[in-house]
Amino acid sequence: MKIPNPHAAFMAFACALFAACSPQQPFITSPDGRIAVSVEADAGAGVTYAVTVDDKPLILPSAMGLAACGTSLQGATITGVWHSSHDKLWTAPWGENKRHRNRYNEMSVAVRKPDKSMAFTLRFRAFDDGIAFRYELAQPDSLAVTDELTEFRFADEGHTMSWSIPGNFETYELQYREQPVARITDANTPFTFRTGDGIFGAVHEAALYDWPEMVLRRDSAGVLKADLAPLPDGVKAYIPGRFTTPWRTIQIADRAVGLINSSLVLNLNEPSKIEDPSWIVPQKYVGVWWGMHLGTQVWTMGPRHGATTRNAIRHIDFAAENGIQGVLFEGWNKGWENWGGNQQFDYLEPYADFDLERIAAYAREKGVQLWMHNETGGNILSTKPSWKQR
Repeated sequence: MKIPNPHAAFMAFACALFAACSPQQPFITSPDGRIAVSVEADAGAGVTYAVTVDDKPLILPSAMGLAACGTSLQGATITGVWHSSHDKLWTAPWGENKRHRNRYNEMSVAVRKPDKSMAFTLRFRAFDDGIAFRYELAQPDSLAVTDELTEFRFADEGHTMSWSIPGNFETYELQYREQPVARITDANTPFTFRTGDGIFGAVHEAALYDWPEMVLRRDSAGVLKADLAPLPDGVKAYIPGRFTTPWRTIQIADRAVGLINSSLVLNLNEPSKIEDPSWIVPQKYVGVWWGMHLGTQVWTMGPRHGATTRNAIRHIDFAAENGIQGVLFEGWNKGWENWGGNQQFDYLEPYADFDLERIAAYAREKGVQLWMHNETGGNILSTKPSWKQR
């Protein structure tokens, strides 16, 4: 399959005279009126969205769209805009908060090619704690998506501070960086920020099903843009004609703690399918793990081995004294010396300096549960499937 230039395959969302296309305006606010989302349509530039908080710009007009092999939405028109509202309380089976309120104003923008061969909907939701949007496709043939063109143009990059780890499709176990948004070249999400006006926020995603994860990368125009993890052949996703992408989310709060207490991402995910969650017992735990990533400990036997009997007893004592229910151990089982090689691990046999029976008995005496981390290292075969034949 020949992959065309993503920009040539840009799914343009165009409507030269929006007022003539829809009786409603492409604008919504959060239920409390503080957050606003507006959409502009231009025959040349396509569709852009913008976000304001208390009438001050947060996200400047930013591009939307997808690029796909063999198809284009050039010449599409907006055929309608609809608004609705939702407000419902629900109970979570586990998590930081038990009760959640799912309250938002919604706007859906219908787009269709003149020959009716392709159609989709842009769906926006505005909550009191942020906004979200996604692409809902409805066309006759499947697509090979080569790029997502969603942008996040921050209004004041130089005075907006951010906290993030580098954009990486391989791992999240990286050191966080604190730096102005203007200096960010790539970042994994959640991408947390604070504006010069003291507004806190986080860019993330929700309902991530049958779609690659998103990182943010600065493109040639100097804008942070969505970048999707590729398949072995470079295509980002093979999707059916009728498909709904994950939500792109921007949580917003007056204080940092508001991001922690936000229910926005949970509200956008599908409800739990577990009919009886009574068997789920949440707990806190400490463990032998992060020291290896910091370089103060190692996974294998030796002077700096982290998962030793002595260290295990120390962690169990700490957990018991501080009301922490569990202790996790990584690097306790034989096989870590094979990392990067044949990836063979023994999931039952501990290293000689980790007395599993003694540790388990001591934890039981202290009323502490044990979590045994078993690593596979991915262990993916080197042969690559022929995605082009799918």
